[in-house]
Amino acid sequence: MKYLARIILRLAGWKIDQQAPEGLKKCVIAVGPHTSNWDFVLGRLAFYMYGIKPKILIKKELFFPPLGWILKAVGGIPVDRKKNNRLTDYAVELFNSSETMYMVFTPEGTRSYNPNWKKGFYHIAKRANVPIYICYMDYERKIGGFHSPFYAGDDAEKDIAYIKSVMGQYKGKYPEKGVY
Repeated sequence: MKYLARIILRLAGWKIDQQAPEGLKKCVIAVGPHTSNWDFVLGRLAFYMYGIKPKILIKKELFFPPLGWILKAVGGIPVDRKKNNRLTDYAVELFNSSETMYMVFTPEGTRSYNPNWKKGFYHIAKRANVPIYICYMDYERKIGGFHSPFYAGDDAEKDIAYIKSVMGQYKGKYPEKGVY
């Protein structure tokens, strides 16, 4: 899959940064800007290229046959967003019980413009004591990859503002939906 993913991305005109996190066995991956369903496809191809098996939290409504089978096969975890299901606790337990774990989040929580990001990714990283790796996709230049690791501090608002400033350098497929 690694080579097939590289070929597909190249044919689509995308250049994915070759540098993946080395020596890092666990992290929360925050990807942005998230403005299109194509983000999932391109991102998953990039993870194949890197040889990373991510876990991706996806709304449970999409887990119907045959799509649900495919989503689970590529690392999807169904999430019921309508009720309090202790998702943060569950994610931290997954990190604590796994030798290797890359859990992917789109902090906007939607493909529409949302200045008020979901903070679960931040709290999961902090409680699991793992870095947040900032990843990007830029449709304007057709580039993507791992930008930089970031460790959650004591000021969530300041930290999230920093992550937004990094992701704000890049343009989503629909830039008006991913303004930071």
